[in-house]
Amino acid sequence: MEPTGHVVVVGAGVAGTGVVVQLVAALAARRDRTADRAVNAVTVVDPHPPGWGLAFGDPDPLLLCNSAADANSLLAGDPLDFVRHLRGLGRPVGPLDCVPRSWLAAYCRDHYDRARETAARHGVTVTHVPAGVRTVTTAPGDGTRRRVLLDDGRELTADAVVVCTGVREPKVPDGFAGLTGHPRYLDAPYPAARLRERLRPGSRVLVLGTRQSAVDAALLLCREGHRPTLTSRSGVLPAVRGSLCAPPRPFPPLDRLARLDPEDPLLAERVLRCVVEAVRLTGPLPLRRQSSRAAGPVERLREETALVEAGACTWQQVVAAGMEAVIELGARLPADRCRALMDRFDWAVSRYVTAMTVVNARRLLDHLDAGVLRLAPHYPAAVTADPDGWQIHWPGAAAPEPYDHVVAAAGFHLPLLHRSADGTALHVTGAPPGSAPVDRLEADLRVRPAAGGPPDPVWVVGVGTHVRIPFANHLRNVVRQARDVAVDVTEAMAGSVAVEGAGRS
Repeated sequence: MEPTGHVVVVGAGVAGTGVVVQLVAALAARRDRTADRAVNAVTVVDPHPPGWGLAFGDPDPLLLCNSAADANSLLAGDPLDFVRHLRGLGRPVGPLDCVPRSWLAAYCRDHYDRARETAARHGVTVTHVPAGVRTVTTAPGDGTRRRVLLDDGRELTADAVVVCTGVREPKVPDGFAGLTGHPRYLDAPYPAARLRERLRPGSRVLVLGTRQSAVDAALLLCREGHRPTLTSRSGVLPAVRGSLCAPPRPFPPLDRLARLDPEDPLLAERVLRCVVEAVRLTGPLPLRRQSSRAAGPVERLREETALVEAGACTWQQVVAAGMEAVIELGARLPADRCRALMDRFDWAVSRYVTAMTVVNARRLLDHLDAGVLRLAPHYPAAVTADPDGWQIHWPGAAAPEPYDHVVAAAGFHLPLLHRSADGTALHVTGAPPGSAPVDRLEADLRVRPAAGGPPDPVWVVGVGTHVRIPFANHLRNVVRQARDVAVDVTEAMAGSVAVEGAGRS
């Protein structure tokens, strides 16, 4: 029999670690005031060790955080906590520096270990179970509790579940749906060690993608002595910036953005106007002079890198504040309207919100200038494969071009919960026949209940909140979600204990 007062956190990356840290802080504060025993145990379920998820858990030092150190604190009220942590380890990091992702993973693990110690002092056990989660269902004989089925066949019984799963399933690029089982096809560039283990030395590698994952793939492959070619339907590289930093100051036009009328038919135009007005406040250069107008992606990369190195790229100061204003606005929009707004600005998100750091831009240019890296002008018209490699048929080419390996770098599908046809089960992985996606969360990030049923004691934090929240992977947003959900879970469980006590009396 599982203990009562049991919280299961599904996922141990940044979001899951953040929930544990904030949950323990909320419990400690409550115990200091009331000495209640609403929560007695927290179990974190993830195949990876706490902190070391897919997004930040790769130990390769070449993989950098795309956001500045001051935007990567695990504590919502203390943006410089990560910076102090690194400096305490003897690393002279500035708030605007982009550091290896593994440093953030180790920082999360450090907070997790300290949270475990704090929890133990307050009589709460925190345990990690190395497994995945399949489904969450109602516990037999007790409609208020939930049964969490793990992928190894074990079960946990919980009073509350917080789902913090990140991305897992790589996208399959166009034209390769039937080829993913080829021995020389890699479905993602992560973990980086796979590139060393599975690629022959000095290989010609086709990288499918030109966004952030493809930039990572290109840099890793070039370092290992391979000759990569990047290709995508758009042929567009991300823009270049110093880093995604915490907002350095208030931007009044963005305050207006968050208050826009969700029903306004000109909503998209007004959003764009607010962002442009905010950029005007960052410096004397107009926006058109802060980015390249070059037609070719390499020349555009070169010009934008030079702009950042010359200090002329002030638009980057607005990005985090703009994202957070859109997050606030998006939470007030119907799901279809929010998706339409984000689709309208996909061009801006793909180039500027997810821009690459100037460090990586300079590395790319060095490889391009050395003739090691190439950007293809087209996307393959057709592909053939044999056991020894690939033949890529480019549009208009007389003959196919041979490649030794293909690395997919088109990103990952966003995670979705699915509810079973009878409404009794939430599927964390997979979508069994008859199930339907959970396409809306409550305002408190609680899973919307089945028709006519009571609210599920299941919350979502992190990337999975994309069904309600734009930019759901923005780390500053994730840690705020972790804080708020931790408080909600603590209060909900304390309320349940109070009701049970009243019933017994």
